Amino acid sequence: MTAAFFVQAVLSFGLSLLAVALGVAYMPMGPWERGFLALGVLFLVSSTFTLAKCVRDRQEMQEMTSRVDKARLDKLITEHDPFDPKNL
Repeated sequence: MTAAFFVQAVLSFGLSLLAVALGVAYMPMGPWERGFLALGVLFLVSSTFTLAKCVRDRQEMQEMTSRVDKARLDKLITEHDPFDPKNL
């Protein structure tokens, strides 16, 4: 991930959150309805961060598991001697 991509992602998130917040703030409705929508947006944002973290953690776990399995297989292959009489 490059620095430019990170900045673009942060700016995109900030801009979209600001747009929704302004939309809720200027919507012609009462404070209870506006508060309900604001809480819904807050819940959506926090759930999105949680989901992204869970997906990232699962992906990292799968990558680590595959690296460990590959290292075990590489060790078995390098230690195996096909000309050893007990392997015949």
